[in-house]
Amino acid sequence: MQTTEKRTILSVKGLKQFFKTGRNQLVKAVNGISFDIKQGETYGLVGESGSGKSTTGRSIIRLYNPTEGNIIFDGVSIGGKMSKDDEKHLRTNMQMIFQDPMASLNPRRKIYDSIEMGLIVHKICSSSNERKARVYSILNKVGLSEEYADRYPHELSGGQRQRVGIARALVMNPELVIADEAISALDVSIQSQIVNLMKDIQSELGTTYLFIAHDLSMVRYISDKIGVMHRGYLVETGTTEDIFQHAIHPYTKSLLSAIPVIDPIIEKNRASLEYDYETNEIDYEKGTFQKITESHYVLATSKELKEWTLR
Repeated sequence: MQTTEKRTILSVKGLKQFFKTGRNQLVKAVNGISFDIKQGETYGLVGESGSGKSTTGRSIIRLYNPTEGNIIFDGVSIGGKMSKDDEKHLRTNMQMIFQDPMASLNPRRKIYDSIEMGLIVHKICSSSNERKARVYSILNKVGLSEEYADRYPHELSGGQRQRVGIARALVMNPELVIADEAISALDVSIQSQIVNLMKDIQSELGTTYLFIAHDLSMVRYISDKIGVMHRGYLVETGTTEDIFQHAIHPYTKSLLSAIPVIDPIIEKNRASLEYDYETNEIDYEKGTFQKITESHYVLATSKELKEWTLR
């Protein structure tokens, strides 16, 4: 049976995002990263706080203007100055789900109004009745009944507010949704519900996700491919199996070793691997992307790669 190759919906090439913090000080939040996401896939971006993963998401959706590099979204270059048509294409076809659902919703606006706003701004529907039907449809899709439309954010639980955040993103019927730590502020049981909801919607609508998180267990569950970030660099990328079964970079291995194990006996005797960039004599600037397989790449020098694969 012949399978058709999925098209690349997002291609990030050499993305850099630097911020000036003083007269002669520069924070290199994202330093030359590259990755692709195919239509209908979930690409998980992981790393510790300050690694640059959230900045990457915000640069892609152009909440920040990238310092350098290019971003191709749905065949359109959005890395530099955009035309009005290109900007509209971006705003209507790429959406974001934020970490704190309460902070991202207007407390004085009813849920219905928050979800409807994007449709009004971008003139998606031809009438108020069409907008109403679309808002109610997406509420039902995220597991909320129509009665929630007349409530305010403070009347909802954290999980319900995040469902509203998902509904607000999906009502635009976007090609790509960037979920920026979208579950980290929720209880563990609610996290599973939200991730399962996102997977169900993906199966139904074919939505593509960039899933940014620090919880590797949840990233493993939802992602087709994973990128590992540290100090602004993408140090390893591959399929979920590549990362969890055949990790090579010592930083990736240290993250994996910190994942708790259910078995109490194994957990008691488990030792996490420590990774210290300063003392490991690794220089990310000297490394290049070394190809391990067609899907698996590691940032390393030839000498480093040899050492890491012999361990």
